[in-house]
Amino acid sequence: MTVTAPSFAPGATLSGDGVEFAVYSRDAARVQLCLFDSAGDKELARLAMGRDETGFHRVFVEGAAAGTRYGFRADGVYSPDHGLWFDPAKLLVDPYAKELDRRFVHDGRLALFGAETADIAPKAIVTRDNPVEVKPPLFRPGGFVYEVAVRAFTMLHPDVPEKMRGTVGALAHPALLAHLKRLGVDAVELMPITAWIDERHLPPLGLFNSWGYNPIALMALDPRLVPGGWRELADTVAALRAEGIGTILDLVFNHSGESDRHGATLSMRGLDNLTYYRHVPGQPGELINDTGCGNTIAGEHPVVRQLVLDSLRHFVRHAGVDGFRFDLATILGREADGFSARAALLSEICADPLLKDRVLIAEPWDIGPGGYQLGNFPKPFLEWNDRFRDDARMFWRGDSHRLGSFVTAFAGSADIFSRNGGTETRTVNFLAAHDGFTLADLVSHTVKHNGANGEDNRDGHNENHSWNNGAEGATTDGAVLVARRADIKALLASLFLSRGTIMLTAGDEGGRSQQGNNNAYCQDNAITWMHWDRLDDGLIEHTAMLSAIRKRFPALGETAFLSGAGDVEWLTLAGTPMTVADWEAPFAGTLLALLVTPDLQQKRSVRLAIALNRTHGEQALALPAPETREWVSLLTANHPATGLLRARSVEIFVESH
Repeated sequence: MTVTAPSFAPGATLSGDGVEFAVYSRDAARVQLCLFDSAGDKELARLAMGRDETGFHRVFVEGAAAGTRYGFRADGVYSPDHGLWFDPAKLLVDPYAKELDRRFVHDGRLALFGAETADIAPKAIVTRDNPVEVKPPLFRPGGFVYEVAVRAFTMLHPDVPEKMRGTVGALAHPALLAHLKRLGVDAVELMPITAWIDERHLPPLGLFNSWGYNPIALMALDPRLVPGGWRELADTVAALRAEGIGTILDLVFNHSGESDRHGATLSMRGLDNLTYYRHVPGQPGELINDTGCGNTIAGEHPVVRQLVLDSLRHFVRHAGVDGFRFDLATILGREADGFSARAALLSEICADPLLKDRVLIAEPWDIGPGGYQLGNFPKPFLEWNDRFRDDARMFWRGDSHRLGSFVTAFAGSADIFSRNGGTETRTVNFLAAHDGFTLADLVSHTVKHNGANGEDNRDGHNENHSWNNGAEGATTDGAVLVARRADIKALLASLFLSRGTIMLTAGDEGGRSQQGNNNAYCQDNAITWMHWDRLDDGLIEHTAMLSAIRKRFPALGETAFLSGAGDVEWLTLAGTPMTVADWEAPFAGTLLALLVTPDLQQKRSVRLAIALNRTHGEQALALPAPETREWVSLLTANHPATGLLRARSVEIFVESH
């Protein structure tokens, strides 16, 4: 028996004797619910849905239960020039789907009007709510975030069983937990694990999207990465938490994989294109492309805001995650007149009782008008800081007049985050991320090498502020290899000793290479997979030491700006105060920073000395007279009060008791 329900939440909601289904469509003439067999292959029924005054189409199906496979069909005017894409031949995925029975696969029929797609479209699966205990986030600003592409990170680990490789569950394997603990990771940031589709140009090239930044259903877990569904995700989050490691999810609410006018009709486009996507004013057939991905999700629309908020709440309630990183987050703050830190969606996230204490990280840019918004997001958002990335790279590359900008970024980027009365940094400092060169490739290539992507090396950023130390790419030249390794160690030290939250991409601690590919999103293969047997254990140990130092001395992980007013002294390597001339020297490349900090090992306040030398020669170093017994190096066995600072290096000294 089928009856129309009076009022219930969007999506599929289990009740005592059936399932309530609801989906929004303002302009559809009618919407039908399609039910499928347990394999998701045979359509068993099409049920008319009644529309209420709010624009939701609703139906209650008596006897339906958890595990039911379903989709929608929406009928109405088909006129893309007017922004209307109704096609009853298209089986549409519920925007509120939590799990899918299969992955998305690109097919020409998805963009062809009148072509049936039920055999290729994933079916949503009715799930039973199984909430977890929501605990306060483990992660705090100033901590160490480790960016992980689940599949690439786990595919080649020799200790992980083959059936687990490439899945979220593999992160809970003891071998991987041990690696994370060795590094002192405070939170893993998982690149998208929600269901995505390949860009349409990839299948003919034999390539596949391996990053996941092309979603269709915004909260549905991808069955490739999370075959065990929400239970697998919740169990993995709990296993990480038991080891003191938080979980941050990288989510995409800025565009969908339905792409531009020539893209697929799989969900939101076929249900209500004019509601879910932004269009050029007065031209409903023209999609706004502030994302560079063909479309832009309309985060200002109440229905879309509800979808985003409900998605975030579901990840907290049913997986217990610490927080979220928002891809191209400027889109979330876009309104009719452009970006606003007080945009409704951003304000609602910050005020929501379940979300307001979560970790919120913005990628603070898009490619639309006024899209670069670094420093302009509301508290408590942390923000990816590409200025730190570029300033650190250009400083260590040897560019002129870079000492001052690098130290400003190193000290918390007060020039950016003190706006609007800010007293603490909200920076997320990083040297490399999934998008761009790996850290090893940064010091091994002067140009990108993206030929494997099938776009004649046109894709990816052209300016990477990189250098190759005398040879382009792979080499057997011992001197070049030694120089590259020294640069990686210096860059890692610059990151771990900087003020604010820090982020390291998985593999950069061990010299992982992508063969110079700086846009490896479509390389689900040995180019991006982490070759654990090739990692440099000495670099891993160096990273672990830096992480331990950061934890031992709390001043290194604080978020207050380093101001120079009693919290730090900026000195020359001779131990004298830096002058204007010292700062402004064209190729100034040395510095000594003296900080006062608690020492959790010695259980007292100590002075910490950080010495930098980007020059290609040794430099004389004279540390200030110790107030206690002596200065001790924390990175090498050498611990002189005076001596030489190695070329292309960072040293850290502490006063011993």
